[in-house]
Amino acid sequence: MKLIVVDSERCVGCQSCMFACARRHHEAGLAKSCIGVHSSGGMERGFNLKVCRACEDPPCLKMCPTGALRPARRGGVRLDLEKCHGCGNCRSACLLNAVFWNSEINKPMICSHCGYCAKFCPHGVIAVFKEEEAKEHAL
Repeated sequence: MKLIVVDSERCVGCQSCMFACARRHHEAGLAKSCIGVHSSGGMERGFNLKVCRACEDPPCLKMCPTGALRPARRGGVRLDLEKCHGCGNCRSACLLNAVFWNSEINKPMICSHCGYCAKFCPHGVIAVFKEEEAKEHAL
């Protein structure tokens, strides 16, 4: 499965996806979300959705000195928190700024493409597709 931004123009900035992601990680609030919605200037200018796009050749993976990131089967990476020492190289390397940071443990938070957030998006901005369908829907 792969999380896809279907139509970012539909985003109204409700942050439902962020709250859902945080809840999935047994947290309240937005601090522990692996997805971000940011204003480009309010309703007139729209919103930016920051989420891992599961790069085929992830720059974050190349910059990890400890092997805490490993390639995921269908693109993107998986994070092994035990191996991570919190250097932040992965965060700096992400071209989309989609590596979020857990300041309590000083380690990254990276979307695992579970799709939980998509269930809570009221406007169909994001969705989860099987690998073969994902390419058809990607922006």
